[in-house]
Amino acid sequence: MKWFSLWLPLVSQLVVRSCCWHGWPLVAMRRRRDSSQPPRSPRRMSWPPVGYGVVVVWTIAHRGGNQPPPRQRNVRSLAATLLIGALAVVVLGMVGLALAGRRPQADPVDLSFPLGSGTYLVVNGGSQALINAHLGTLEGERFAPYRGQSYGVDLVRINRVGLRVSGLLPADPAAYFIYGDPVLAPCRGRVVLAEDGAADMPPPQADRAHMAGNHVILECGSVWIVLGHLQRGSVAVQVGHITELGHVIGLAGNSGNSGEPHLHVHAQRPGSTTAPLSGEPVPIRLGGRYPVRNDRFRANREGS
Repeated sequence: MKWFSLWLPLVSQLVVRSCCWHGWPLVAMRRRRDSSQPPRSPRRMSWPPVGYGVVVVWTIAHRGGNQPPPRQRNVRSLAATLLIGALAVVVLGMVGLALAGRRPQADPVDLSFPLGSGTYLVVNGGSQALINAHLGTLEGERFAPYRGQSYGVDLVRINRVGLRVSGLLPADPAAYFIYGDPVLAPCRGRVVLAEDGAADMPPPQADRAHMAGNHVILECGSVWIVLGHLQRGSVAVQVGHITELGHVIGLAGNSGNSGEPHLHVHAQRPGSTTAPLSGEPVPIRLGGRYPVRNDRFRANREGS
């Protein structure tokens, strides 16, 4: 069973990482470890380990070389079959959750797409924690001040081959394609809050003292629309002003609790003066679509 003791730890790590990298188990672990800190910036789940684990197990089960005795071959075949079956259950379970996450948990608010020209990728979005890290703030007293972001959406701009940055995780925010893109008002509304002055952080550092970073809150009907992590010095609206649909309110940046430049947008019921992001979360549709992780939006409009 030398081969089994050699490969099983690797396969086990792949399965554990695939299951817990970005779902309720990891969220729960974070809560237990440090209940005094605000939530970290959303992280994306890595899918490749699942497929890689299946390939490894299949290779083990069909490797050539000297043939062991029949009884030993049967044991190996049974072990490999059980591992493949376990991986299949995990993969199917995650696929089921991901598909369920394409249905909003409540009636969404319709908004225009908040960015100008380009192709944008949803890196957090949907109604399951597996595909939307913001849902980790939906429950628990610790997250009450940020509960409004629970159905939030994170967007990055990508190029023709699907890359979102020049280079390998550079520390310069300007290397990320979305950095500096105009952020457009997704609805006509009154400016409730406009904060500027927070520094754009070098990735992957995050400013957890200013969770939303530079951000604007618009009151559109009965909901507040929050657009966060804007570039320092770019906020172009003032509290009390009426902002028209498509008006440029700032530039995409990397301020606040953000691991890399992106635009965060969410809808919520009005929050309090001391905790403006604490309102009841509301799902959103962008350009008539419910945004889910890995969805792409192609925008082609200029701001006013």
